[in-house]
Amino acid sequence: MVTVTDEQIAAFRTEGFVHIPSVISPSEAAHFYEAALDYTRRNPSLSNRPVFDQHVNVWTHDSAMRALTLHPSLAAAARTLNGTALRLWHDQILIKQPHNNAATEFHQDQPYWPHATSPNPISAWIALCDVPAEKGCMTFLPGSFKHTDLPAQNLGDPRSLFQIEPEFVWFPRVTVPLKAGDCTFHHGRCAHMATPNFTDDPRVAHIVIFMETTTTYSGRGHVVTDPLGLTTGELIMGELFPLV
Repeated sequence: MVTVTDEQIAAFRTEGFVHIPSVISPSEAAHFYEAALDYTRRNPSLSNRPVFDQHVNVWTHDSAMRALTLHPSLAAAARTLNGTALRLWHDQILIKQPHNNAATEFHQDQPYWPHATSPNPISAWIALCDVPAEKGCMTFLPGSFKHTDLPAQNLGDPRSLFQIEPEFVWFPRVTVPLKAGDCTFHHGRCAHMATPNFTDDPRVAHIVIFMETTTTYSGRGHVVTDPLGLTTGELIMGELFPLV
């Protein structure tokens, strides 16, 4: 089980993100890398944009990836960093294909989600291969998670977030290359981006998103909740959203 230090907790709660090395072992990362590629070869991407290939809620369909999504090290680290009880919101495989020529532009995640009463969601971004800067690693805007209630941004438009919140132009930008098995945890409102993949190999990442147990449904449309018939104000809970 990975150990989360007091310094890492303080960094996460101050900056909105933290890098934790070796959340899973290199051999586990290699295993899940192949499992993720195998899954994506057998299933169509949710996204038809050049930014990335996206596969959501793979844990419900694939036993190999389920083991990663429900990996005890991820859940334990997320609970420790957040200091709250958590449920799984959803997972997703995100692949940047070789030479994809498209950045994932700066954005916050939470504006895309149908969440109310959820001030502190947290995402684990797990590198299943080495991800240097030229392969599409993450860059964060420290402290940006404190800016709440922003509308959803355009992932393909480098101006979008900064037109919505001009103050962000002046925030420092912290790029975090990762080794296979490393993880960044980030707050659901911590603004971040990822560069294009300029290399000859796919960049394969698995993201596990956790929400607080108090999270209720806002009524906004979302691929995960649309089939469930939830009513506005209802707690998001049940088998699809297990406690972790």
